[in-house]
Amino acid sequence: MISITVSNATLILGAHTIFRDLSWEIQHDQKIGLIGPNGAGKSSLFKLIIEEHTHEKGGAVIRAKGVTVGYLPQHPEFDPDRTALSLALDGNPRVAEIDEELKRLEKKLGNPDVYNNPKSLERVLNAQHKLLEEFESLGGLNYESRVRELLRGLGLPESDFEKPVRALSGGQKKLIGLARLMLSRPSVLLLDEPDNHLDMPGKEYLEKLINAYPGAVVIISHDRYILDAVTSHIAEIEDGRITTFEGNYTEYILDKEERLARQEELYRVQQREIGRLETAIKRFAMWGKVYDNEKFAKKAKTMQKRLDKMDKIEKPVLERRTMGLSLNGWRGSNQVLEFDGVTKEFSHRKVLNNLTFLVRHGERVGLIGANGAGKSVLLRLILEMEQPTHGEIKIGPSVKVGYYAQEHETLDFDQTVIDTVRFAGNMSESNAVSFLIRYLFTYQQATQKVGSLSGGERSRLQLALLVLSGANFLLLDEPTNNLDIASAEVLETALEDFNGTVLVISHDRYFLDRTVNRIFELKDSVITEYIGGYSDYAAQAEVNVLGADQIAA
Repeated sequence: MISITVSNATLILGAHTIFRDLSWEIQHDQKIGLIGPNGAGKSSLFKLIIEEHTHEKGGAVIRAKGVTVGYLPQHPEFDPDRTALSLALDGNPRVAEIDEELKRLEKKLGNPDVYNNPKSLERVLNAQHKLLEEFESLGGLNYESRVRELLRGLGLPESDFEKPVRALSGGQKKLIGLARLMLSRPSVLLLDEPDNHLDMPGKEYLEKLINAYPGAVVIISHDRYILDAVTSHIAEIEDGRITTFEGNYTEYILDKEERLARQEELYRVQQREIGRLETAIKRFAMWGKVYDNEKFAKKAKTMQKRLDKMDKIEKPVLERRTMGLSLNGWRGSNQVLEFDGVTKEFSHRKVLNNLTFLVRHGERVGLIGANGAGKSVLLRLILEMEQPTHGEIKIGPSVKVGYYAQEHETLDFDQTVIDTVRFAGNMSESNAVSFLIRYLFTYQQATQKVGSLSGGERSRLQLALLVLSGANFLLLDEPTNNLDIASAEVLETALEDFNGTVLVISHDRYFLDRTVNRIFELKDSVITEYIGGYSDYAAQAEVNVLGADQIAA
């Protein structure tokens, strides 16, 4: 059954055409990953479906009868004075409505005029029975405990439940928005990057929620691991068009490569045929004129009609422009980083306890752990932004550290992009512009202030500055958070070729599988080491998340 149909929709925002004559269907039970480069129109398509954007005349967005839609934007906003728990409890207002109606019916049952009148009593009891059935189906009997468990599972600490929203981060607001949607249970969920700012347990919990969800789910995500884990279909927006495929992300990529190769071959064959026809048409037309022969002229016209009616195969775009990232590095010291009995305390609470480990040249180490475990504290200790309470941190004498900050706090938001690169690389303005073009910046973007850039653009700028730093030891804090999939893959390739050492904090499991050969798990203030990537760690640590299917039920 089709829940939503987008038919020949054209969306124009300002002077920019986002897509033209786009058609797409969402079936009632599909789990769809909506992918595409940053700026391709993924979020705009969601806003078109919820009627926040208006399509041009001639198109249509049609919902099947009774279909409800829940939308989680990238940056949800709530009443700043409300608490996280109260907002989540309001996720399904019908629960509160039924509770009030049941209280009203209980009062009626205590009225002598009702219980002494068999017909009135039967009506009230029937109404009460129906409400109790609905109440039970919505989980009303243990509703608050379910809400609390849902918030905890997504990664919101219980200590934040009663805090006003204004005291919470953007990521925590997204958790509240996600919880509200899961509780309201619309027919179709539209989730715009719901996994951003979630730690690994939160992402695993989200996967279980989506897989167990009884309706359709469309998720915009750059997390390829999630796209593999939850999607039954992939829809890709590219060049204003949408292509759909049955299967998960990895299956889609393999199919796409084969499909492009077939299209390239068919295109070449057709182009040869078109070339022969065009040559023959010219030849017969010329003979018709030279010999004044109608037979040749008719042949030329017949061939031209055949050429005009031919269903032309478009030339496939086999290689799209991507970020030109090249991390050179250099060898330097063999012993890059050593922690010797390092402890860090805040207000007599040990965040890190007696950590001892060694990172050698050329290693790729992934640092993982739940939000709040102390990963960023460990990075600040290496960068000497904090000092250890006990122990010693040693960095090799021939080591130059380059730092990628998750929140882009190393960037000067009041500086222009050109000046940021010009000063960092000691280069002329023209050379700075040429350099920025390699990182997909236009000249207009290069003249803007850093503060006006999107998250993805700031991420690319930070990576460009890492290149200019000439560092041979990279500390990366969630480097793929704002990158689209194509840019994340460029980063993976650059790190593979990098002649240096990498310590990366990441919740991107696909990225960790592609880039690291050791995993440090920070839990309960200590580090446990695992050899290999994330999948090796998961197998050894027996990673599992329980209870999400019960929450979604």
